[in-house]
Amino acid sequence: MPHSAPEISLTDGLDIVIDHDIDCDGAPDAVGALSEPTHENTLDHDMITEDTEDTQEKQVEGAVKVEAKPEVKLEDLFADVESDEEFPSSNHQNIKISSSPEAPSSPAQAGGDARASDNDVMRSFYQRLFPWRYLFQWLNHSPTPSTDFGHREFAFTLQNDAYLRYQSFPTAETLRKDVLRLMPSRFEIGPVYTTNPRDRKTLRKSSAFKPLAKELCFDIDLTDYDDIRTCCDKANICIKCWQFITMAIKVIDIALRDDFGFKHIVWIYSGRRGAHAWVCDKKARQMDDQKRRAIAGYLEVIKGGAQGGKKVNVKRPLHSHVARSLDILKTHFQSDILQDQDPWETDEKFDRLLELLPDRSLNDALRKKWSSAPGRASTSKWADIDVLAKSGASKNLDSKALLEAKQDILLEYTYPRLDIEVSKHLNHLLKSPFVVHPRTGRVCVPINPMKLGEFDPLDVPTVTDLLQEIDEWTAPEDDNGEKTVQDWEKTRLKPYVEYFKSFVQALMKDEKPVKVKRERDENVAGAMEF
Repeated sequence: MPHSAPEISLTDGLDIVIDHDIDCDGAPDAVGALSEPTHENTLDHDMITEDTEDTQEKQVEGAVKVEAKPEVKLEDLFADVESDEEFPSSNHQNIKISSSPEAPSSPAQAGGDARASDNDVMRSFYQRLFPWRYLFQWLNHSPTPSTDFGHREFAFTLQNDAYLRYQSFPTAETLRKDVLRLMPSRFEIGPVYTTNPRDRKTLRKSSAFKPLAKELCFDIDLTDYDDIRTCCDKANICIKCWQFITMAIKVIDIALRDDFGFKHIVWIYSGRRGAHAWVCDKKARQMDDQKRRAIAGYLEVIKGGAQGGKKVNVKRPLHSHVARSLDILKTHFQSDILQDQDPWETDEKFDRLLELLPDRSLNDALRKKWSSAPGRASTSKWADIDVLAKSGASKNLDSKALLEAKQDILLEYTYPRLDIEVSKHLNHLLKSPFVVHPRTGRVCVPINPMKLGEFDPLDVPTVTDLLQEIDEWTAPEDDNGEKTVQDWEKTRLKPYVEYFKSFVQALMKDEKPVKVKRERDENVAGAMEF
């Protein structure tokens, strides 16, 4: 496993569609089966078999006809939102703005039948709550439309589970209108291409159509921890096992910032059982697959599946990243692993711990002690290792080897388990922030890495909760009606949108052309001349 930070220097798809019963965090539904499309479809736009959250293979069944994209004027770009004072745009001045354009009456009162997969619920969400403007600015890196957004690929997962690829849009408003027309259960974001993805078939050479840039992404899913988490399994989660995600965010975030110098990293809750990192710095977006693989390999410590065997094999002396990770994770190991997960409570489970210890005599002494005290807590068993080692249970004990084994065990039970394939490839797609998970109804909200202890995935608002909060909202008594209140500001979605907005503004500030700053400096210097 390489552990010197790799140097980063800046320097056709298949026409198929899927129809399947699939868990939207990537794992196929345990009781699902392949189903026939709900209506007859005709092939018009490209589809792909790749699931973008867990890279699972999908099956071909039908296709969806897509209408020609409507002509949209640039002045319609942000018709549904107010302009940012920090980043004003000349394209939408003096436009009367509606808080909730085309907003229907909320379906939140529909009772138990209103679900995230209902068209009325999703239409209200996309019209009233989805932060289209900030999504556009995030991907465009500027308030003025550019190819950063216009040549970006979007993919839609439709209500019949068909997967529509190579969609592209010149503005946020055109994307919004197509989403409202197609009503996808979710949509995903791919790379920026050399040309408009919709026009790729018109090129004389297919090799001319290739990805140029995309955020460096990381995917962490709790199903990858099923062999060590004891509280839940499969798609189920609780606040105890969510701590695995908390640990992963802490380790990966600081490594990306300190070891690679990345600055603009946003973490997004997947809506069910995981989290995604988007590294948005320009140097990250422009990396080729080789550089992406190098960073993914640098961060990969846990190797091997659930079949057993030693999953951690790090070189000594420890690389600074591994040593720092151990320091971050050691307190989590005591509280979140030994106490909350209690991974070695039974005889069958403590056998796994003994497999990872290097001394046979010590192991025999530990097995005898633990077998005579069934149900002994994992916290006590971990302490027993040092107690028996010091008691002379093994005459040939190598204390250095024992220490290294304990470090490896700590890493195996706490270090991030990454879906590396998501990070390796420039052309991989990943679920958009702020979409709704169809199974849970929860919104894929950003996670503030500075407030990880406050984030509870089970407390993330659902789409029906949010629509009901809009209906129940009342203006403050001191509100004179001068300021338009956006619908998302009336709900628990507000802090998440505001956090994302501040992240996007910082990114756009750093992306401003250098010449603007140089001209400003020259103007200041000229004004000081006498």
